[in-house]
Amino acid sequence: MAEYATSIDIQATPEVVFAHLVTAEGMLAWMGQHADLRPIPGGGFAVDINGSAIRGRYLEVDPPHRVVVSWGVAGSDDHPPGSSRVEFTLTTLGEGTRLDVVHTGLPAARVSQHAEGWAHFLARLQQAAGGTDLRAIAAQDRPLHLRRPDDARVGGGGAARRTGRW
Repeated sequence: MAEYATSIDIQATPEVVFAHLVTAEGMLAWMGQHADLRPIPGGGFAVDINGSAIRGRYLEVDPPHRVVVSWGVAGSDDHPPGSSRVEFTLTTLGEGTRLDVVHTGLPAARVSQHAEGWAHFLARLQQAAGGTDLRAIAAQDRPLHLRRPDDARVGGGGAARRTGRW
């Protein structure tokens, strides 16, 4: 199993960013077309993203500092619901937030796809949490077939890591 990790600085308070991780309205502002969230330990985490049914559970919910969910794709043999783990850690950064994301337990063959997806969707989170209404451009949104960011690396046992500002 592999890992992908990244960080992003967001011009919004940790409370605002946190709300985008635990409410359906917040989640849909940056990722997915449908969300059914119950943000308590053991509560369901279901987000439909570009035709993929992401399913898991909330494992940790520590407002407004940390959210951990299990993650997988309904109907997938190599990445079934709840088989990987996504950790969101929020740190106050001046008047904004540093968001660290670590996705562990990924099948090695899916790291590149997830690196592209996280780069795309975290950039959207950065915009949405900063106050940009992305619904108007959602119809023009490209699915996960995006070019990998120039500074993303995949290697060393399938691990990928991206740090710095976007």
